[in-house]
Amino acid sequence: MRTRTRRKLYLHFSECFSASPRLCVILSLALLAACSATRQERADPDLAREISNIKAIDNHAHPVRWTAAGEPADRGFDALPVESMEAESDPVAFRPGNAALQDAHRAMYGGQSKPQVMAAKGAQYPAWVLDQMGIETMLANRVEMGPSLDAARFRWVAYADALIFPLDNFHLAARNPDRKGFFSLEDQLRGHYLEAVGLRQIPATLDEYLARVVTPTLERQKQGGAVGEKFEAAYLRSLAFDSVDRADAARVYGRFAATAAQSAPSEAEYKPLQDFLFRYIAAECGRLGMAVHIHTMAGAGGYFDVTGVNPLNLESVLNDAGLRKTRFVMLHGGWPFIREIAALLVKPNAYLDFSQQSLMLPPATLAGNLREWLELNPEKVLFATDAYPYSAEMGWEEAGYVASRNGREALAMALTAMLRDGEISRARASELARMVLRENARALYGL
Repeated sequence: MRTRTRRKLYLHFSECFSASPRLCVILSLALLAACSATRQERADPDLAREISNIKAIDNHAHPVRWTAAGEPADRGFDALPVESMEAESDPVAFRPGNAALQDAHRAMYGGQSKPQVMAAKGAQYPAWVLDQMGIETMLANRVEMGPSLDAARFRWVAYADALIFPLDNFHLAARNPDRKGFFSLEDQLRGHYLEAVGLRQIPATLDEYLARVVTPTLERQKQGGAVGEKFEAAYLRSLAFDSVDRADAARVYGRFAATAAQSAPSEAEYKPLQDFLFRYIAAECGRLGMAVHIHTMAGAGGYFDVTGVNPLNLESVLNDAGLRKTRFVMLHGGWPFIREIAALLVKPNAYLDFSQQSLMLPPATLAGNLREWLELNPEKVLFATDAYPYSAEMGWEEAGYVASRNGREALAMALTAMLRDGEISRARASELARMVLRENARALYGL
């Protein structure tokens, strides 16, 4: 603070104290708090520069394949694309005209248009996009991979939701228009999985379904390069997956799986089978060395069940001794349940990433969430963007660029605040930055 400014403040406070000592104390405390908040929000320049140069591993995104002119557009980037949902009140970051998106577009493409750059780069375009984001490896959450998504840069995370809803989903789909569209898509994907194992319909018994459909599908995806299985179940039901005996699940399956069945199971009747299948798939992922990714954040759409996505619903799963070999990654950091998800990190097989938060929240807000997680279990926190083709204005490219920039800025802010408060050393700040941006993911997936 400059000397002249200090002198003016001193005179003002002298007058204030003479008039009202109590008011002066209140104003002084308010000013100190404001100055402290401003100081803590600023990132250490050297640390911020270091963080900006680290090649990151993106734990969760939906990259789009490059397609040549005349080829059908890629639709494999999501099993449940959000474009099929009813309109909602979009967060500010997703509204048209967002200056951050315009800045991202200019930074990535300069004076060229996106189609021009795509045509010039060809099949190397997706990898070029990662270079612009500062990302070395991206975990690609997709129905299937394909040309232009080089395995050296993109690692596959497949979808498992369709496998836990094998019966007639009429009552679940009737809950609201969004779920109606989503279950139609899940039915299509399950049909694809059945076709891949040589079936046209689900087998008559649960044992056959597990042996002929579920396990072979997971094994095929593992052989195809998948490092994990993704559940978007929070868009379809609560995350409360209870422990269910196989015999009880088999009775539900056997009752409604027959083609002659005249009715679909109610939600209450259906839930035990879904719960059993979720835990069965999680156990198989542990056996195969694949992680389980779970959407844990208030999701898109005006019908989304925010209560059902509370990460604490997963506690019984994380406490299941039979699933301790399975690594669970809670995507999106559980927002708005920030502290609830932090408490779950004490579980030895629980991890989280802050994808979507890095796009939706300002860096200063995200920094507060990151700091709390880093103060508790820093080896469990993963960098991620949730790069996704949200709209014509916000493609997966712009979304990933903004999220990468915001995530790095928030991380620098969080570590700077910890450094200034004497919680960590400068060397430890650098170490934590590398852990979050890449080393935690390297250890988790054996990259």
